[in-house]
Amino acid sequence: MINRVFLFLILGTIGVFAAGAIEGVNPEQPLNISAIVMFLIFVGGTLGITYWAAKRTKSAKDFYTAGGGITGFQNGMAIAGDYMSAASFLGISGLVYYKGYDGLIYSIGFLVGWPIILFMIAEPLRNLGKYTFADVASYRLRQTPIRSLAASGSIATVVLYLIAQMVGSGKLIQLLFGLQYEIAVIIVGVLMILYVTFGGMLATTWVQIIKAFLLLSGATFMAVAVMAHYNFNFGQLFAHATELKGIEIMSPGGLVSDPISAISLAVALMFGTAGLPHILMRFFTVSDAKEARKSVFYATGFIGYFYILTFIIGFGAIVMVFQNPQYLDMAKQAVDGGYPILGGNNMAAIHLSHAVGGDFFLGFISAVAFATILAVVSGLTLAGASAISHDLYSSVIKKGKVDGITEMKVSKAATVVLGILAIIMGIAFENQNIAFVVGLAFAIAASANFPILFLSMYWSKLTTRGAVIGGSVGLATAVILVILGPIVWVDILGNAEAIFPYKYPALFSVISAFVSIWFFSITDTSHNAKAEREAFEAQYIRSQTGIGAEGASEH
Repeated sequence: MINRVFLFLILGTIGVFAAGAIEGVNPEQPLNISAIVMFLIFVGGTLGITYWAAKRTKSAKDFYTAGGGITGFQNGMAIAGDYMSAASFLGISGLVYYKGYDGLIYSIGFLVGWPIILFMIAEPLRNLGKYTFADVASYRLRQTPIRSLAASGSIATVVLYLIAQMVGSGKLIQLLFGLQYEIAVIIVGVLMILYVTFGGMLATTWVQIIKAFLLLSGATFMAVAVMAHYNFNFGQLFAHATELKGIEIMSPGGLVSDPISAISLAVALMFGTAGLPHILMRFFTVSDAKEARKSVFYATGFIGYFYILTFIIGFGAIVMVFQNPQYLDMAKQAVDGGYPILGGNNMAAIHLSHAVGGDFFLGFISAVAFATILAVVSGLTLAGASAISHDLYSSVIKKGKVDGITEMKVSKAATVVLGILAIIMGIAFENQNIAFVVGLAFAIAASANFPILFLSMYWSKLTTRGAVIGGSVGLATAVILVILGPIVWVDILGNAEAIFPYKYPALFSVISAFVSIWFFSITDTSHNAKAEREAFEAQYIRSQTGIGAEGASEH
């Protein structure tokens, strides 16, 4: 029966897309036939994988962690696929196109969190946890308050990240495929629900692996094609770019002009990466801590290579797209002057793909951009559903007295709810400035998730009281400072001047979280606090050796 339902949904989804592509065309946007054909091939292939995965997903462990049978290399590629979002591909290359060398701050910021994960988090996380990072945070602390806080931080991060991805996908697909915005958002949401509900982590993993391979291949071709024009000489490329845009594109200070903002942005990107629930969840899909370390090693290599490519792609767009009438918005140019490109700076990489590879390669990169969004939202949704079913329902509400099948059913129901919520929020936020949403997601991950996870593994004096109060302070500080900052208080609410002068609150919210956790832990003299401190040694031994770890006896 499940197989028939699944096949019906596959055909229905592809039919919805095809109908939308024909009937939902924006009259101002030509239909990108090659992109739609390649997208349909990708969707058909990944739904086939989901059908295969659905027949192998029989237990909660299969659903949450693909049965722990993913290899280090596969997981590294999947992590890269989960992390290299459309914001990275289109956003960073667009920033480099717009601001030149200064766009590199985001590339470096997104990358520097990975050594922390490699050397300090991946191995103990795998040894201590089962399905989510809340398993680790609550290992020796009281389950109900810690899991409630960890799940709240996870769900907040996931929902905010989902909003940004859904709005981005709608705008991108509206431009690339000629679809109406609402249809585009619904298609992404429906496919996301299918991947996660039927295939669980196994299907999500392979969608991410395929997407990572396609994205790295396409970005490599673009970078090589750009460098071939300049005999693989970076000096010639940069010289031509400065002729077109001026020497200032090789100077810092265009994006982040003061040191406090620069440090705060770096803190958000570095610690936020180490607190993203959908990234942390991936370390439970491998058999042991050794494979977890391999995962981060491979992922760091893939991600670092990718960010080097985005830098070349950004400068390639300067020399091939800037001032090229084929890619300029002539109406805006007449009004504003300058050289605004069609779709804005975020479309720089898309236009460059046409410049170096024509219509066919434009279709390929367009489909890859869509695949990128699908892979990321699938990982996010699975992480959010796990927090609801495993942390809140199973551990908090049922106190651990629930079987795996029931827990998996709750997770699938949560997936559907999150998918519908993502579609609704994506449509509602269509015309809103969502820059603060991404910043807030990273700030929450850095301020609420990371401090609790990190200190629970490495600080013996941590207590439940300190973790709950400190994590709550970090969460509240991040949210309040974003609201009082320039993006929300001035740009969205229309006030003349921001109460909090910096766009990025992470420096202040992370410090607030760590100081609060420290103070309220060392001043905790309760009986529970003493037992929690005494339990640290046994936890630390397991975290470093893997003795007694989940799956240790199975592999």
